[in-house]
Amino acid sequence: MMTLTLQDFELSEKDFRYISDLVYEHCGINLHEGKKELVRARLAKRLREGRFKTFAEYMKHVLADSTGREFSVLIDSISTNLTKFFREDQHFEYMRSKLLPRIITTKQARGEFRIRGWSAGCSSGEEPYSIAITLQEAIQSKGRWDAKLLATDVSTRILERAKAGIYERERIEPISLPLRKRYLIPRREGAAERYEVGPALRNMVIFRYLNLMKDWPVKGPLDFIFCRNVMIYFDKPTQGRLINRYYDLLGPGGVLFTGHSESLTGIDHAFKYVQPTIYMKS
Repeated sequence: MMTLTLQDFELSEKDFRYISDLVYEHCGINLHEGKKELVRARLAKRLREGRFKTFAEYMKHVLADSTGREFSVLIDSISTNLTKFFREDQHFEYMRSKLLPRIITTKQARGEFRIRGWSAGCSSGEEPYSIAITLQEAIQSKGRWDAKLLATDVSTRILERAKAGIYERERIEPISLPLRKRYLIPRREGAAERYEVGPALRNMVIFRYLNLMKDWPVKGPLDFIFCRNVMIYFDKPTQGRLINRYYDLLGPGGVLFTGHSESLTGIDHAFKYVQPTIYMKS
């Protein structure tokens, strides 16, 4: 019996349009013509794993899954980003040196001890746990603070990995040794050396499924929002709607962090530019 390779799966224009329209309607991801080969390559792996002969047969299976799990696998396949701890460190440096000291000083003066943030598109957890470490370092020895971080993603599969909070040694390399000792627990499984996030971080981060194109069960005002390397998948009108929803959710002085390849240029918004990829609500 002949085994199909990934190259044997052809994605017709009709099937590509059907998939791209369905994905756009569901979660706003814009799969323009230039993404056709990426879609074919990523989904062909899933076809081969599930022994589907055509993309049409696979999509029939996706839509027949009432749990939505297979659709989540589809979304995960075409939108997965490589991530790591403290990625784009200029954002964490800004938090350490400017944003968090300002928030803490201002709120202490008002007798408030509540900090709220959101990691929108949290992937496998490295971003929210990096934020949590930064928050913990800022508030320790400064009294009792109620600091919570919402971390959301459209992929249920990748959220399970984030909730597990277990990472291989190479994945935690960007974390300094003192911070590793403080916030991570070494776990050896045979020859494999892994690290599990500790209680201080787990108690701060709340993971939830959330589709950015749907309703947000998120209560503001928030102090900051990370939405990095998410908007690159959306067209300009969708980006504009998203940015203005973020603006409304932030409190005065709240900050939005975007990805290094994402800009608010060409989007009508009220944010104040702080520095590249960092914007503040006046």
